[in-house]
Amino acid sequence: MENQNKIYDLEERTALFAEKVRNFCLKLPKNAANVEYVPQLIRAGSSPGANYIEANESIGEKDFKMKIKTCRRESKESAYWLRLVITDGSIEQENKRAYLRQEAKEFILIFTAILKKREMLEKKYKEPNNKEPNNK
Repeated sequence: MENQNKIYDLEERTALFAEKVRNFCLKLPKNAANVEYVPQLIRAGSSPGANYIEANESIGEKDFKMKIKTCRRESKESAYWLRLVITDGSIEQENKRAYLRQEAKEFILIFTAILKKREMLEKKYKEPNNKEPNNK
C-alpha cells in the first residue's frame, strides 16, 4: 500500500502520480481492451502535472485558469481510464487502482478549489478601492 503522507508540493505530487500511473500500466495484462485504454490512461495521468507547470508559467489570468481547468479535466479522465482498465484481478493491482483513482479525485478537488479561489479574488478586486494583486 502507498505511503499515506501527502505531498503538498503540487508539482511534485502530480509528477509522482504520473510515474505511478506509468508503472501501474506497465504491469497490466496485455489484452484488446488495455491496448486501447492504457495509452489513454498514460496520457491523461501525465497531463495534470505538465499543465500545472504551464499554469505556473502562464502569461495571464485567462491562461492560468485555462491550464488549471485542463488539469482538472485530465484528472477526471485519469479516474475514468483507471476505472476501465482491466487488471489481473490481484489484490495488489486492485489496491493500486483504488489508490490512483483516489489521488485523481483529490486532484479534481484541488484544481476546483484553485479555480474557485481565483474567481473569488477576481470578484474581490473588481470592487472599487481594491487593487489587483501582482502575484498569481
